[in-house]
Amino acid sequence: MATAKKTKKREPHAKTEHKTEHKSEARPKIPGLSARPVWQGHLRLSLVSCPVALYKATSRANDISFNLLNPETNNRVRMIPTDPETGPVNRSDLVRGYEIEKNRYVIIDDDELDAVKLETTHTLDIERFVDADSIDRLFWDVPYILLPTDDIAAQAYAVIREAMADTNRIALGRVVMHTRERLIAIEPRDNGLVASSLRMRDEVVNMSKALEAIPHVKPDRQMVDIAEKIIAQLEGDFNPDEFRDRYEDALRRKRWRRRPNRAMSSI
Repeated sequence: MATAKKTKKREPHAKTEHKTEHKSEARPKIPGLSARPVWQGHLRLSLVSCPVALYKATSRANDISFNLLNPETNNRVRMIPTDPETGPVNRSDLVRGYEIEKNRYVIIDDDELDAVKLETTHTLDIERFVDADSIDRLFWDVPYILLPTDDIAAQAYAVIREAMADTNRIALGRVVMHTRERLIAIEPRDNGLVASSLRMRDEVVNMSKALEAIPHVKPDRQMVDIAEKIIAQLEGDFNPDEFRDRYEDALRRKRWRRRPNRAMSSI
């Protein structure tokens, strides 16, 4: 009997290993993308649905950053929450507060937040198709890459992508990530789909009101002609490789000198 029990325990374990291997083969790690998606679920257009994963299309991995150190010990300092009247406070004792006026707060407990918290959704339902030019560039926020999770999903994925490319439309849908609802714009690119989160109306400044302060003047026609000639001389295609962050390039070229009892010198 003991042998039979051991055999039964091994069988499901072997099946689990087989499933794990199948998933890794279905979606190998893609260079440049994070190992884990920021969201995973189903992209659905009416009766057509396919499992997809959302990856960030940008990376800060190459950015140079600094830590704050104690120059006497070269130890990284810790930021300790401090009450201006009573001194240091344990982080575990902190509560959330909403400022109703200058220096006056209402304490918000976890139960109140849980009552309005949105659960992460696992379906990105396409609600509407719009012309790309109808979305003001001010509303575009974070870019993502939307990929099918496996080869089986690629068929339905291709149907949605091809239909969008043929009609020259962008899809709009909603998804909840990390308790926040995001409006997502999806558009075809080459043989895939790219997505961008869109800012909400109250996150974008009313441009017509913001530009009202600019005085209405009639520009000098001769100066406009000169400006147009300069524009023609500087006209060209956008090549991102030609534009570098010169500050970060200078930091990378900096030869950091080691000093006694110090990790690195300041710039």
